[in-house]
Amino acid sequence: MNRNSILAGLVLLVGIGIAALVLLSGKNVVSETDAFAAPGLEPMTIEEARADFWKLTPALLLVVYDAFGQTEEDAIYDTLSSVTHGDALEYLYLERVGAMAGGGLEEADQTIHEIKLLNTRVTRDGGALAIAASWQVIGTVGHAEHLHVRGNTYSADLTVLPVEGAWRIADFALLEVNRDTAGETFLAPPTN
Repeated sequence: MNRNSILAGLVLLVGIGIAALVLLSGKNVVSETDAFAAPGLEPMTIEEARADFWKLTPALLLVVYDAFGQTEEDAIYDTLSSVTHGDALEYLYLERVGAMAGGGLEEADQTIHEIKLLNTRVTRDGGALAIAASWQVIGTVGHAEHLHVRGNTYSADLTVLPVEGAWRIADFALLEVNRDTAGETFLAPPTN
């Protein structure tokens, strides 16, 4: 083989490699007009999700809290995987299962009444949204024959992006939990 043949072969391999990268990366490209599902909301494009993050963020978080109210590991995972992905799915799943191992909820005894966004900022990075969020969760937690009203406040950095046709939390970094606004105790209503 002469030097020109080797050089031509290398140029061909590099060209094939570049073409493969372009084709593979094209599969993950999100168009500005593509709309993605969100729980309880109409599908949203990237720009609509950025503009309406104040709707999207609580909608995703509400499903996370629903998962945390589950007591079976499969139900926890399946519910979380509908709105989370990757590192966030692993982190939140392990948080919930860890709480169960530590004597956490053994029965479905929590009800979320409202998720209220407080101080929140969003920036867009391509198809992903970086959301620095603070929110208050108002709900009740039951123990035996009484209920506690809770109004805990959380702060976290979230990365939200479209995965498999739906908006999902791909990164979740909890920054602060404030339980100072925990509510009062009252008797649970009678059950059948």
